Amino acid sequence: MRLEAVHHIQVTYPREVEEAILFFYSQVLGLSEINPPEASNSGGWYLLGNTEIHVSREENPHNQTSRRHVCFRVNDLHGFAEHLKAYDVEILPGTPIPGCDRFFIRDPGGNRIEIAEFTKE
Repeated sequence: MRLEAVHHIQVTYPREVEEAILFFYSQVLGLSEINPPEASNSGGWYLLGNTEIHVSREENPHNQTSRRHVCFRVNDLHGFAEHLKAYDVEILPGTPIPGCDRFFIRDPGGNRIEIAEFTKE
């Protein structure tokens, strides 16, 4: 018995930022939207490779103060930073780590996101 893969991750947002957060994941990050099952009653579901990202409404999520995060790997960190700045996304520096150039952002729901380009495998 073993773990095989990450199937999905979930991020949350308060109701008042729903339009902005769905725009962020579909347009700013450019993720492909997928249809959630009928049992899902809020947000949007997206696909990146084989991993689903579920963006779900939650009352009082308190995301702005959390350090938990998702890390998205990019092949051009500087280019992606420029793309995000064009959408007025604030780039937050991260502590350097060997073999990885990175920064952080927060989505409209306050979820912390790491954007990383790995220089060594």
